[in-house]
Amino acid sequence: MPIAAEELPRHLASGLKPLYVVYGDALLLAVEAADSIRAAARAAGYSERETFIAEQHFKWSELKNSAQSLSLFAERKIIDLRIPSGKPGTEGGQALQDYVANPSPDILTLITLPKLDWSAQKSQWFDALERHGVMVTADDIPRPALPRWIAARLKRQEQSADEPTLEFLADRCEGNLLAAFQEIQKLALLFPAGPLPFEQVRDAVMDVARYDIFKLSEAMLNGNAERFARILDGLRAEGTATVLVLWAVSEDIRTLGKVLQAVQRGGNLGNALRDLRVRKDRQPLIEHAARRLKFPHIERALQQAARLDKTIKGLRQGDVWDELLQLGLRFAK
Repeated sequence: MPIAAEELPRHLASGLKPLYVVYGDALLLAVEAADSIRAAARAAGYSERETFIAEQHFKWSELKNSAQSLSLFAERKIIDLRIPSGKPGTEGGQALQDYVANPSPDILTLITLPKLDWSAQKSQWFDALERHGVMVTADDIPRPALPRWIAARLKRQEQSADEPTLEFLADRCEGNLLAAFQEIQKLALLFPAGPLPFEQVRDAVMDVARYDIFKLSEAMLNGNAERFARILDGLRAEGTATVLVLWAVSEDIRTLGKVLQAVQRGGNLGNALRDLRVRKDRQPLIEHAARRLKFPHIERALQQAARLDKTIKGLRQGDVWDELLQLGLRFAK
């Protein structure tokens, strides 16, 4: 039964096995898992290490030869085999089956693979690895689980954050665990142990241009067309990615739409803001916009934002910056 990379430290604490196979598409988790295995092996007396990268024209006989030879100064050795393509080929597949069938008591073997397709996982060589080794999956963290993963990482450095802050970090880093890891490390350097206020986190993880994106959204919600146009021009001059600009304004438009729908159903505006977990610093902005705009207006804005998203992705033609301006001007007083 494979174990997740996040569960590996607990497994290693119970003792080492002769073969570990790390595979998956989350590079950060794969690197961390491999580092943990090597560190545990060194602590257990595996003082020598030999690394092989099995690419085209790799001589598979080297793997067997390495396992049969130790240096004069080492009693135990780590063999670190990396197969970047995830496809050892016919010769390599057979070599792997033969190798794991005859393990040496003085060798710890670590094999790293990328994410494997269905056919690779049904192959005889992979089956042999599963039967003889510990399989460690380094799969990307799905978006719903990302806040929990970030919270666990913050806990390691004796920090914590509330749910809206964790959601913000997850949105910021979705699809890029390495970026999330770097941002979390940055928070450890900037702030002491304990709870992290949202405003501090926002300012820390967003650069100046991205922080101005929030000011752009504020100008839109306030209906301040002149300020919106001025900030948008500045973001364009700084080379800010249009996808980030659209993300910021679209988030507030969607929230505004949900609030207006709740009010249409007979709900209270204040309750709607709380139920949707709108941050306290954003509540006055959303409330002000909700009192002067109607839901059909927001619906049309969301449709325009969807078209703009296609323009940014190259699926339709158009001037992205001009369309962003037109989107913002929809909210002008």
